[in-house]
Amino acid sequence: MLYFISDLHLSPAVPSITALFLDFLASLPGRKASSLYILGDFFDHWVGDDDCTDPYNARIIAALRQAANQGIELNLLHGNRDFLLGQDFATAAGLRLLPDPYVLSVVTWQFVLSHGDILCTDDRDYQDFRTQVRGAAWQGEFLAKPLAERKAIAAALRQRSETIKAEKRDGADYLMDVNAATVEDFLRDNGYATLIHGHTHRPDRHDHIVDGIHCERWVLADWRQDASRAWGDCLVWDGETLQRESLQRPLA
Repeated sequence: MLYFISDLHLSPAVPSITALFLDFLASLPGRKASSLYILGDFFDHWVGDDDCTDPYNARIIAALRQAANQGIELNLLHGNRDFLLGQDFATAAGLRLLPDPYVLSVVTWQFVLSHGDILCTDDRDYQDFRTQVRGAAWQGEFLAKPLAERKAIAAALRQRSETIKAEKRDGADYLMDVNAATVEDFLRDNGYATLIHGHTHRPDRHDHIVDGIHCERWVLADWRQDASRAWGDCLVWDGETLQRESLQRPLA
């Protein structure tokens, strides 16, 4: 059984989502899971692997390591909030960092996995920013700053991001979703595989006909809480079918 999740945005500020994830992770051996694929924005922010010893981060890492020790293969793609997750984190957590996109071939099917932000090409400002912060020069300069300064910068960027998203929702909501032509090119370039991604926070299943070939695109939900519960979802591949499963936990 393969499991796929995305956009948890884990943070000590939202303990109910943390609890939901830890419950889910602990349940994987009983679910006969062989692999878990985390498709980005696992953390709400990540400013460098020297923050692995932060008590909250260390708790998440320890839970991941325990799952890995129980035989669950853990895999993670970077998102737009946690693209600085590095090999020190991966080694401590017992997981593999995967490139985006990543073609996953199993005996009976083929998937292509992505965080999804590379598909939102209508938002040129974001794509320019993404190119900048994924570059070695920017990352080297940023990681050379003291940890406290990096955390302050990340907090300011998160606030700016929320403001920009609110403005786009009010005026140009399409900027926050994928571009149809980009998706078709992406599917063509990756073997017409079933596409699974997150990022847009618009869970759904879409059908695409590309060069006469039917392709499915599954969008994972972001994890969040309302007045009574924390909730999210996962996709489950049982070797024959891909199904969405709702996950929820009542607030304490």
